Amino acid sequence: QVQLVESGGGLVQPGGSLRLSCAVSGLTFSTYAMRWSLQAPGKQRELVATIGSSDSTTYADSVKGRFTISRDNAKNTVYLQMNSLKPEDTAIYYCNTRSKVLGSADYWGQGTQVTVSS
Repeated sequence: QVQLVESGGGLVQPGGSLRLSCAVSGLTFSTYAMRWSLQAPGKQRELVATIGSSDSTTYADSVKGRFTISRDNAKNTVYLQMNSLKPEDTAIYYCNTRSKVLGSADYWGQGTQVTVSS
């Protein structure tokens, strides 16, 4: 089965840094675009960053210049480097990718909590 496992979250002070990791198994990782999203309590899940199979990247305006998405195809892992963290970055961060099977749900990890103290 396809599995996405996030790690690297934790508690940091404003201005600090974290690097999130997402280990992927059960699919041909290098052919899939990967995404990081966040969800704050009571809020909609929102896209943070995307990296394509060709290494193209996109970012939400709120994180441009602070976050960097990258991938290591040899390790089947996608990363999110988070710098200059702000209290409003506090959320659960999820790794996800689209299923290539028509009619199937997207694949999501379990999430990792990021808390930036105020």
